[in-house]
Amino acid sequence: MAGGKNSTTITKFILLGFSEFPKLTAVLFSVFLRISLMTVSWNMGLIMLIRMDSHLHTPMYFFLSNLSLLDICYVSTIAPRMLSDFFKKYKFISFMGCTMQYFFSSLALTECCLLAAMAYDHYAAICNPLLYTAIMSPTLCVQMVAGSCVTGFFGSFIQLCALFQLHFCGQNVTNHFFCDLPQLLILSCSDTFFFQVMTSVLTVIFGLTSVLVIIISYGYIIATILKITSSEGRSKAFNTRASHLTAVTLFFGSGIFIYMYPNSGDSLSQNKLVSVLYTVIISMLDPLIYSLRNKEIQDSLSRWRKTIFSWCY
Repeated sequence: MAGGKNSTTITKFILLGFSEFPKLTAVLFSVFLRISLMTVSWNMGLIMLIRMDSHLHTPMYFFLSNLSLLDICYVSTIAPRMLSDFFKKYKFISFMGCTMQYFFSSLALTECCLLAAMAYDHYAAICNPLLYTAIMSPTLCVQMVAGSCVTGFFGSFIQLCALFQLHFCGQNVTNHFFCDLPQLLILSCSDTFFFQVMTSVLTVIFGLTSVLVIIISYGYIIATILKITSSEGRSKAFNTRASHLTAVTLFFGSGIFIYMYPNSGDSLSQNKLVSVLYTVIISMLDPLIYSLRNKEIQDSLSRWRKTIFSWCY
């Protein structure tokens, strides 16, 4: 993989992580550990609640439980290495270790497709309520989730194959807490033009196509909701879909900032903070976003509290 006569092949990278804040190491470790534990526990709790309550056995909650599973995988991919690096003097990671962290890319691409599928589900529920059960059949729901996963992993596999063709023979220090794509491209001594073109094509296929499906779905949804005569009915319909729109905005907004404008503000530290948002924080917030103002989930929690209380007393 050597790029030239006097170049040395790089087999390990150094992740600087949050080393610019040495006095806050213990505090940051504690904060990220708590966030990681809350992310796993809250998302696992939501999955269990949906599985155990028959009232939540609907397409919307089927998609939501799969989104929660994705959030757990996000944290499981990034957080263990990030937490262990806080107390390491030398934060080395091998090239193969980087490729393993690149599993994160497949999760992100899968979530793009899954959020689009959830938008279509909302469209069917609001715009075709009488045909909703026939349209969103269990078979179709499983196919949509499976298709999202296969498509996401396939897109990531293409990127991974191209990544293996790059040579790393110079600088091996990256100002990040995981092997993110923009940082790896900076370190490569190969011509990355083809890789960047391929990444742009995948961004259009996954990102823009998913956003287009979401925008079209919500265009029809809003038009239908505005036709509802009662203000209470309109408010209920808007509140039900607001959680999904919030999650979509956070996910795509942070992703666009990092991957479409990787040098925004000429601040790597700023990009690193945004990366924390989309790798860790959003995964923690998702179960709260979808649960806090959701009457069906609140009712389900109330039923389980009463059941547990009756068991105890």
